[in-house]
Amino acid sequence: MPATRPVRSYVIRSGRITGGQRRALERHSEKYVVRFEPGPLAIERLFPSEQPLTVEIGFGSGESLLQMAREQPGTNFLGIDVYQPGAGRVLQGIVEHGLGNIRLICHDAVEVFRDNLAEESIDRVLILFPDPWPRKRHHKRRLVRDGFMQLVLSRLKPGGEVHLATDWPPYLESMMAVMDAIPGFRNRFGEGCWEDPARPITRFELRGRRLGHEVRDLLYCKAPS
Repeated sequence: MPATRPVRSYVIRSGRITGGQRRALERHSEKYVVRFEPGPLAIERLFPSEQPLTVEIGFGSGESLLQMAREQPGTNFLGIDVYQPGAGRVLQGIVEHGLGNIRLICHDAVEVFRDNLAEESIDRVLILFPDPWPRKRHHKRRLVRDGFMQLVLSRLKPGGEVHLATDWPPYLESMMAVMDAIPGFRNRFGEGCWEDPARPITRFELRGRRLGHEVRDLLYCKAPS
């Protein structure tokens, strides 16, 4: 029988890649892009210095990832996305600003968490504006679902945090239902949202606000064992 195809939380976008982004991928991927291979990653060998680790899932065009890395030099950032123009843009920014605290993996985040990241190795996970997959028959594609968030929980250090954001109210409700049902997570703000989130404004967020969408953030932490 043929193998069951995995359910992906994304589709690979065929956005136009510029010449500069293509050159950045060709010239700098070896240093800054981690090739996916099943097996544990030695995170401490990826970065020049050992620092708290933030993992951003779905960095998109990369502006917010670059801004955070510039503003937080004492934190290492691992960005996960399959969007090649975005990866090229981030590589351009890394070189332009001389950033040593960013590495990228251009692969499915579920497999990266499952196969590459060790238990209790991450300080913070960012999932900002994931695809809401609004049609009911596509809800199984949503990234924030029980199985994956249980996996994320296992990779967080005690006290580690998950920062979520969306501009789709039904997905906000779904996110809260998923996170509140996992005993190891605790909402930093009781039963509510994070009203003044500490993060850059993303290009996606600006587009949503222009359309009148209400952006909401959530912050959950891993309860100490």
